[in-house]
Amino acid sequence: MRKVAFITGGSRGIGLGIAEHLAKAGFNLAINGMRPEDAVKEIMINLSRLGAEVIYCQGDIASAEDRKIMLQQIKAHYGHLHVLVNNAGVAPKQRNDILDATEESFDFVISTNLKGTYFLTQAVANWMIEQRNKDLTFCGCIINVSSISATVASVNRGEYCLSKAGLSMATQLFAVRLGEYNIPVYEVRPGVIKTDMTAGVTAKYDQLIENGLCVQKRWGFPDDVGKAVTALAKGDFPYSTGQVLMVDGGMTLARL
Repeated sequence: MRKVAFITGGSRGIGLGIAEHLAKAGFNLAINGMRPEDAVKEIMINLSRLGAEVIYCQGDIASAEDRKIMLQQIKAHYGHLHVLVNNAGVAPKQRNDILDATEESFDFVISTNLKGTYFLTQAVANWMIEQRNKDLTFCGCIINVSSISATVASVNRGEYCLSKAGLSMATQLFAVRLGEYNIPVYEVRPGVIKTDMTAGVTAKYDQLIENGLCVQKRWGFPDDVGKAVTALAKGDFPYSTGQVLMVDGGMTLARL
C-alpha cells in the first residue's frame, strides 16, 4: 500500500517542490491550494506522471469548515493518511514597520500560518492516533515548514515572524504529545527560497547573497526543501522527533 501525504499549499512554490519529491518517492498525494481546480489541472497531471495518485483539495486552512471538508475528502478517497506537510503560508500584504502594523494584517497572517495550521494538525493528529490504534504497524509523521523568520527578526513583517515562531513551538508541543504513539513531528526551516513570495525582493536578495548573506552563495530552491521533507517523510530520521532541519545554505550560522 502506498502511503498518502497531504501537502497544504502544495500547488506552487515550496509546496510543489515537496509534492514532486514525495511523488517520486512513492507517495500518493492530496494537494491543498486556494485556486480553483481548473487552474491547477496541469500541475496535478504533471504530478501524476511522476507515479503518484493525486487529488486536489481546494480550501483555506484558516477556515474550520474548509479544514473539515478537506480531511473528509482525503478519508473518502484514500481511507488513510500517513504524512501531513504543513506548508501553506501567507506573507503580509504590505510590509509595514512594527510601529505601524495593523491588526487586520496581524489577523490575516496568524489565521493561516499559525491558527489554521495548529488546528489542522490537531485534527490530523487525532486521525493518525485512530489509525495507529487500529493498526500498530501504522507509521505516520507531521512536518511543519516554517522559516528562518522563526528566529531571525524582520521588523517590517513582525506578524510573519511571530507566526513562524509560534509554529516552531507547535512542532515541539505536538512532538511531545504524540510521542507515546510513535508519531514524530518535525520542523523544516527554509532560508531565502526563490518562489512567488520572494519575487518582489529578488534584487535585494541577489545583492545580499552576493555579499555573503549565506555560507553557500546561492538562492535556495523548492527542490532543496522538497528533498529535506521527503527524507523525513520516508522515515530516515525516526529518532529525531521535535527537531529542526535547517535548509538555509548556512545563512543562520554564527560567523565572525
